[in-house]
Amino acid sequence: MGKEQLALRIRAFRKLKGYTQNELADALGVSVAVLGSIERGTRRADNKILAKIAETLGVDTAEIIGEQENPASR
Repeated sequence: MGKEQLALRIRAFRKLKGYTQNELADALGVSVAVLGSIERGTRRADNKILAKIAETLGVDTAEIIGEQENPASR
């Protein structure tokens, strides 16, 4: 998944869960500038911050990055 698609998904999950950028940035321990650049797709979120975003928003990391379990692989 490209940075732009990931950025859109992070922003969408943040809004769906009712967080402002300020609130989520505070919860993650990063600046609003860092979160904003991740959400604009100008900065790639590393695995550590992706995991923290997912945990804070109460979703699986796989949901954020757009991976879905394939029922045929069971």
